[in-house]
Amino acid sequence: MAAQPYDEAPSRRSEQPYDENPPRRSEQRQARAEHHQGPGDPYQRGGQQPPRSRARQDTRAMNHQETIVSDGPRRSRRRGSGGPSEPPGPPGPPAPPRGKDGGGRGGWRRFVPSWKIVVAGAVVLAAGLFGMVMVAYANTPVPNGAQADALAQQSTIYFRDGKHVIAKLGYKREIVPIERMAESVKDGAVAIENDTFYEDSGISISGMFRSLWNTATGQQLQGASTITQQMARGYYDGLSQEVSIKRKVMEIFVAVKLDDTMSKDEILATYLNTVNFGRAYGVEAAAKAYFGNRVTAAKLTPEQGAYLAARIQQPAWAPDAPELKWRFNTVIKYMAEQWPEKYGNLPKTAKFPKTVKNSGDGGLGGLNGYMVRQVLQELEGRGLTTDMVKSGGYDIISTFDRRLMKAAQTAVKSTRKAFNMSTEFHGGLAAVDPKNGRVLAFYGGDDYLTDPWNEPFQSTKQAASAFKPYVLAAWLQAGYSLKSYVPGNQTVPKELPGQQKGGITNSHNVGAAVDVVKATAQSVNTAFVSMAFALPNKLDDVKNLVEAAGFNTQRMEDDVKVHHYQFAIGSALVTPVEQAAGYAIFANGGKYTRYHVVRQVKLNGKVAYPEQAPTKTVIDPGVAADSTIAMQEVLKSGTAVGKGLGARPAAGKTGTNNDEKEAWFVGYTPQISTAVGFYREQCLTKTGKVVPPEHSNCPIFRKGSKKFGPNNPYTRPKEVSLGFEGAGPPTIAWQKFMQLAHEGLPIEQFPDRAEVGVPENIVPSPTPTPTPTPESDDPFDTDNPFDQGDEDCFVNCGDDAGTDDDASIDDGLDEDTGGPASGDLDFSGGGAAPDARPTGAGPTYLRPEDQ
Repeated sequence: MAAQPYDEAPSRRSEQPYDENPPRRSEQRQARAEHHQGPGDPYQRGGQQPPRSRARQDTRAMNHQETIVSDGPRRSRRRGSGGPSEPPGPPGPPAPPRGKDGGGRGGWRRFVPSWKIVVAGAVVLAAGLFGMVMVAYANTPVPNGAQADALAQQSTIYFRDGKHVIAKLGYKREIVPIERMAESVKDGAVAIENDTFYEDSGISISGMFRSLWNTATGQQLQGASTITQQMARGYYDGLSQEVSIKRKVMEIFVAVKLDDTMSKDEILATYLNTVNFGRAYGVEAAAKAYFGNRVTAAKLTPEQGAYLAARIQQPAWAPDAPELKWRFNTVIKYMAEQWPEKYGNLPKTAKFPKTVKNSGDGGLGGLNGYMVRQVLQELEGRGLTTDMVKSGGYDIISTFDRRLMKAAQTAVKSTRKAFNMSTEFHGGLAAVDPKNGRVLAFYGGDDYLTDPWNEPFQSTKQAASAFKPYVLAAWLQAGYSLKSYVPGNQTVPKELPGQQKGGITNSHNVGAAVDVVKATAQSVNTAFVSMAFALPNKLDDVKNLVEAAGFNTQRMEDDVKVHHYQFAIGSALVTPVEQAAGYAIFANGGKYTRYHVVRQVKLNGKVAYPEQAPTKTVIDPGVAADSTIAMQEVLKSGTAVGKGLGARPAAGKTGTNNDEKEAWFVGYTPQISTAVGFYREQCLTKTGKVVPPEHSNCPIFRKGSKKFGPNNPYTRPKEVSLGFEGAGPPTIAWQKFMQLAHEGLPIEQFPDRAEVGVPENIVPSPTPTPTPTPESDDPFDTDNPFDQGDEDCFVNCGDDAGTDDDASIDDGLDEDTGGPASGDLDFSGGGAAPDARPTGAGPTYLRPEDQ
């Protein structure tokens, strides 16, 4: 540590003036040396004196320094000096001033290293970094295998037989040599993506540092990527698409090595045969996809080549998107700047090229598009994206039956025609195999390309009385029996929490008490609301059961909060496919399998994605059997009498909303569960004018007017009365489909009546000795033949009572899809079956995981 003069004891400080700029160490040494020489020193006067050795000078300086700061003379530390140390001489001249004007380094400058140190440090650092880079570069291999995207192939979606094709998605890659690529597409890609391609070594230094900095600082991903880097990342396996510095550094090293081992033409050819252009992968397939099958990569015009080059950055752009047009003009400009001899006049003459309609839709017209959409939506939820499907070469086997899809369309369309329904009427049908949850068929529209809305999967409507069987199941599951007597003319209690003015009533007189079978067949509102109230956990038992049966949890909870006990008679919003899968618990011994549309996905002949069909027990098998007994009476003698399947056993339930805005029939056999729903929408302008729908959709635009659009639609849908009930067209369409669907199938019987539970009379029986309803006899009063079909209604349903529109909360087309892509529908169900009461038989669990 360098000693500082004048910083010993305070008494010494008083002897010497304080110097704010103490001399540097070298100046101290010079002053001390002059002091030892004295005034007569010939060296000081300019005379010559043999120089002392450096060690001797340093030693002298140190000795003198110690003499100055000590309190007394000290012996010399030199060994072998031959005598005593020299006596201290008089003080030397004052140290020269330090600072800006006086020379030396004062203040903060004393901490700044000299330029020699800085240069030396930089050289060492650079050498170390260079060595590290060279080692990393030497140890980075060039991948030798192409990744999947570089060899993208079409995927094929099949019907459930695995033979008949529904659609092919994606494009077959057509590899062409660079000689068969037009100059314009090559030059356009270079101009817009990497203008130094022919001069650089595979990387852009400025772009590389920009990209590394943005990634390291967490800013947006910015590519430095040259064409060589893009080719390496898009073609070779081992270069992942993750955003990380490690991946970018590896990509850079690979690009440099590729530039050393491949010619520029080879790199560019691989790139243009690999890159995604939106409708196609590779320039050859893209040329045909956008400009027709007769246009190959070799025949592209300068405008067409620039168009494809402009698509590289954002392949998902629409064919005539404004952003694409702007980038097209940029490509033209860059081409002219880089090759003026070839494209100098192109900016003045170039016009945005016209493209053909998307001929690569895989045959999505007609019914096919609806099936493809549901398959892709389900696979998306399993991590297999649409892009992966289009380029992965998968063989996807759906659950759809080719014959039954046509049967569903025939059943609904023929029914609509028979009742002279206009395009304002919407019908949806869904059929599910109750044993495994496979969606066998559905009808949601006639042409996906003009009307992509899929009714049975996307339209959520109030279930109305078709929801009552779930209350029946909860009643039996709680330990009560079909022999119980329940209220007929009014609810018990008369006033229920949350009920509307006038309470919940029926549109016809059924007497003070009915048994549960008659209540089901006759669709008695007061009975089912009272049954829900009498359950151990009241509405929670019903809500938990339907959630376990696959219904959307959020929709069920929201409806209970809004409509309270109207929930028990169908105020909740459901889709036809949910209803078809939900009724499967009755057809399949109480077990629910979530509905799905994909059986398996194969890749290179091996199963890559197996079928997902988790099954859970929702109700006891005996509960399912007795529920079926009650619902068979609906077709035998109830609201849908005479519309069964002849000798083939069938069961189901009608449903009609207030004002007949929605009408349903949901029914099943042991082999198929099917739901049919209808609703009607009129298209109204702001002035109330009714406008005919376009392809069953309300028009958003008005011809000849620029005023209207998505944010200001020309018309809006309003749901209006159908003019018929669930026992009408919905039941007829169901009957037609089920007859067609069961052709060639053996007749299967339902389980025998299980007689679960014990009678739990909410009201006294109509006779001293309760007599159960005979299964073979007409259970209805002779003065109530039900000539009017389904008598479902929510509130104020008497002859002299008006209908309260507030009971129907769905006056427009609900946009809640309930599908997995929207995150709305939990296919597996989230509820649990209610526990049995001690007085009745408890549920029998067939699987350990259901206990």
